[in-house]
Amino acid sequence: MGKPKFYDFCVHAVPDGENTAEQLAALARHFGYSGIALANHSDKLPQSQPVLSSTNEFEVFRGIELVEENPSKLHGLIGKFRKSVDVLIVHGGSENVNRAALENPKVDILNHPAFDKSSGLNQVLAKAAAENNVAIGLTLRSLLHSRGPRRVRLLSDLRANLDLARKYDVSLVLSSDAMSCFDLRSPMDALALAEVCGLEEDEALEAMTTVPERIISRNRLGPGYIREGVEVLEEGNYF
Repeated sequence: MGKPKFYDFCVHAVPDGENTAEQLAALARHFGYSGIALANHSDKLPQSQPVLSSTNEFEVFRGIELVEENPSKLHGLIGKFRKSVDVLIVHGGSENVNRAALENPKVDILNHPAFDKSSGLNQVLAKAAAENNVAIGLTLRSLLHSRGPRRVRLLSDLRANLDLARKYDVSLVLSSDAMSCFDLRSPMDALALAEVCGLEEDEALEAMTTVPERIISRNRLGPGYIREGVEVLEEGNYF
């Protein structure tokens, strides 16, 4: 078995975050990641897409974190950006937004689902996430920056959602949600933090390796793709 490839699928660059895409990519590569997704909030997108060179060892993926409280408008934004990004994230935080995101198979990840006194998920929404292959995002920045009752609440919400994810076989994606280089953590540090928060070692590993890889594989279709289940294969490429 080869060495796992680690990914951080929620990193915010200027004007959303404090550092440039180049700075974040350089540090993530230094930490040992195989790729990151630049996922600025939809109301703080850069004027132009940064041009970053990718190699076989490291790749910068195009992402976005949609922020919209109206479910109808959210579906419109999903349709608008789906074909132009590799990773499409919805910023949750209300029952209506969470439901709209988890019932839409074009969404890759739901981040920040909690609101009021709710963890943001229930049995119905967890089933929808599993059926539509939408992953639940577990982000580290809020945990690292919070203290006291706020951190207790975040941990409680995380564990409640983790129980639902396990019960209904919902995919998880573990990311830094970094707003600066100081928010980035190495893969080993992120795994250790996740285990302290209640994830099993294999769950945390999958949330940073195989689940992100599946998302990219699903969204980057081959040149012969026609529709789901139908693909033109080049001569000799039948297996």
